Order: sequence, then structure tokens, then C-alpha cells
Amino acid sequence: MTASPARRSKTPATALALAALASLAAVTGCATASDATPEEKTFGYGGTTLNVRSHEVSTDLVATDRQDIKVTRWFDARVVGRKETSWVLSDDTLDLQAGCVGIANCDARFRVEVPRNLTVLRDGRETDLKGGAS
Repeated sequence: MTASPARRSKTPATALALAALASLAAVTGCATASDATPEEKTFGYGGTTLNVRSHEVSTDLVATDRQDIKVTRWFDARVVGRKETSWVLSDDTLDLQAGCVGIANCDARFRVEVPRNLTVLRDGRETDLKGGAS
């Protein structure tokens, strides 16, 4: 006896559901930036104003006695897919990104240390360098 057409159509859906569950099992556990190993990068900068674009990732902006810009990134991910991270200084904009694509659990935060005499914008708006979320 052969399976009815209705019964055969459920098999691919069941297989997809099982594959989705397997993917979720692979990313179980919560990603937490506080558990991540910090990465650092410095940028030489001679401008007077810096615009920091953090794309809704928690970013502390801190005035220091540095002459350059130091960025520290904490990024943790449980992902079936890909991580998308970058930190690029182009002209007067520091662009910080940390996220995931696919089935994922990601958490990130940045700390940006800048020279005290530098005017800093957060996503194009003035900020008082007290840190906090983007």
C-alpha cells in the first residue's frame, strides 16, 4: 500500500521542523558579552570631531588622556549562520558593528576611549561621554 498524497506532503515539513530544532539545539545557551574575551584595536586620529555609529550595540564612550582612539569589543555568539563584526574608522566616523545572521544568540558591547579634547557624536548627535547604551 502506498502513502496518500496528504501523508507524503507532511514528510518534508517534519524534516524541516527537525532540522530547525537541531539548529536551535546547536545555539542553546545564552551568549553574554561579559563572558567574552575582549579584543582591542587602536586608531590614529587627527580630527576634532568623531561620530561613533554603534548600530544599537551597547557602547561606552570615555574621555581619556590618550592621543589615539582605543576600541575594546566584547562579542559572544552562539550561531548557526554567520557573525558580522567590524570596526572601521573612515574620515570622521567610527563605525562599530557586531551581530549575527541566521539562527543565533549574540551579545556584544564596545568601549571607545577618546582624547579629552575631541568632540564626540553618537550617531550624529552630541553626547557627554558618560557611556551607556547606543
